[in-house]
Amino acid sequence: MKYEDRDTSVLSAVLVPVAREGWPFIGGFAAISLVLMLIAEPLGWIGVVLTAWCVYFFRNPDRVTPARTGLVISPADGVVQMIADVAPPPELDMGTEPRTRVSVFMNVFDCHVNRIPIDGRIGRLSYVPGRFVNAALDKASEENERQLARVDMADGRSIGFVQIAGLVARRIICYLQEDQAVRAGERFGLIRFGSRVDVYLPAGTAPQVAIGQRAIAGETVLADLNASEGARSGEIR
Repeated sequence: MKYEDRDTSVLSAVLVPVAREGWPFIGGFAAISLVLMLIAEPLGWIGVVLTAWCVYFFRNPDRVTPARTGLVISPADGVVQMIADVAPPPELDMGTEPRTRVSVFMNVFDCHVNRIPIDGRIGRLSYVPGRFVNAALDKASEENERQLARVDMADGRSIGFVQIAGLVARRIICYLQEDQAVRAGERFGLIRFGSRVDVYLPAGTAPQVAIGQRAIAGETVLADLNASEGARSGEIR
């Protein structure tokens, strides 16, 4: 759907869709709030605030995804926490040569719906159980519970992306299947609550984001596979 075909009313901008995985939690918070309101009204209002936060957490807004071939789009909302050259996880079968890894950290106030980073076909999926240390730590990519996926592009290159559970995250949801055709910006899952997504770029690809920059899932360009521009730096201003 093109941008000009969207509903641009004020109401549609405020009442964004909610991910279906969130409705049991929202219903639970609402029920508890009602009980608390009957027992002690101040506690009930605290429950109302928490219910509103739960709705906000599971928001699932549409995004306008850049559609040019070769653009790697952020799969997650959040802050670019780390950019490092590391070997990709062996579960992705992407070789042992270091690749640039861009890590986007999501806090409990970010939208947690994850999106496909580039057009292609799912060539590999692997789930690894693990711990729940702070997802902002580098060791989380090797120790935490995680869901790994590899997208194979038509030109033979591949991109890996990994959903990593965080300190309070206890559930990774991924709807992908191997050999599934995917498009950049499509929703593919989410993580509850607070987590990180790593993206492994093809060898020789320079990231077009800087550490500390805020990324928007489905919209922010992490890298351009067809560009010769070097890695970008950023400054707080």
